[in-house]
Amino acid sequence: MAARRSPLINVMEAAARKAAKGLLRDFGEVEHLQVSKKGPADFVSTADHRVEGVLLRELGKARPEFGFLFEEQGERPGTDRANTWVIDPLDGTTNFLHGIPHFAISIGLVRDGIPFAGVIYNPIHEEMYWAESGNGAWLNERRLRVSARRNMEEAVFATGFPYKGRPTMALAMRQVEPVLKECAGVRRFGAASLDLAWVAAGRYDGFWELDLKPWDIAAGIVLVREAGGYATEIYGAKDVMATGNILAANDQLHVPLGTIIRAVT
Repeated sequence: MAARRSPLINVMEAAARKAAKGLLRDFGEVEHLQVSKKGPADFVSTADHRVEGVLLRELGKARPEFGFLFEEQGERPGTDRANTWVIDPLDGTTNFLHGIPHFAISIGLVRDGIPFAGVIYNPIHEEMYWAESGNGAWLNERRLRVSARRNMEEAVFATGFPYKGRPTMALAMRQVEPVLKECAGVRRFGAASLDLAWVAAGRYDGFWELDLKPWDIAAGIVLVREAGGYATEIYGAKDVMATGNILAANDQLHVPLGTIIRAVT
C-alpha cells in the first residue's frame, strides 16, 4: 500500500520541515557553546521560540481558523473551535541542550477533543512519522505496525521521569523496578513524542510516563493507535490528554504492562 498523504498531513509536514531548517543550524552551534562559561541554555531557549514562531506562521497561514496550544504561549483559540494544533516545537530540549541528537518537532491536531492527526519529525535522522485517523501510521513512505511480541521477557519498554521537584517523581522511579524484573530492558531516551513514535514503529513494545502535557503526546497517540496499538490513561481515566499519565503498547502487552505499573503505589 502506497502512502497517500492528505492535504492536512501535507500542511503539517511542510511546516515541520521548514521549522527544522533553523533548528538544525542551531543544533550545529550547540557543540561550540558547551565549553562557554554561560553555556547553551539561553541559546536553546531562543531556538525553541524560533521554531514555535515558524510553526505558528506556517500552520496559521494554511489553516487560519484553527486554534493553537503551545507549551510557551499557551492557548490561542481559533474561530473553528473544533480543531486545535497542539505543538511541541522542540521535544527533547535537554538532549538538544547537551548536543545529544535525539529530539523532534511534534505537531498534533486535536479535533473535537480527540487526537486526530499527528506529525513527529526527527530532523537529524530525516524520520518523518505521520498519521491521520483512518489512514494508518507511517514513517516516511513505510507503513508502520506495532510489534507482535507477546511475552514480557522478550519486550523492551521505554519510560520517562518528571522534572525535578514534581510530586510524581518518586512514584515514577518505583514503577521501573518491577517492569525491569519482567522484561528484556527499559530505556529512557528523553523525548516522549519519539518514544510514542517508536512504539508505533515496533522499536519499543510499549511506553509509559506520568504527568506529561498535551503537546508531549497528542501526535504520538494518533501514531500508536493507527499502527494497531493502544494508547490509554494508565489509571483508567477517560481522557489521557487531561491527566498526562499515558500507557502505550502493542495489543498483546498493553494489559500486562499496565497491570505491573498500576500495582505500584
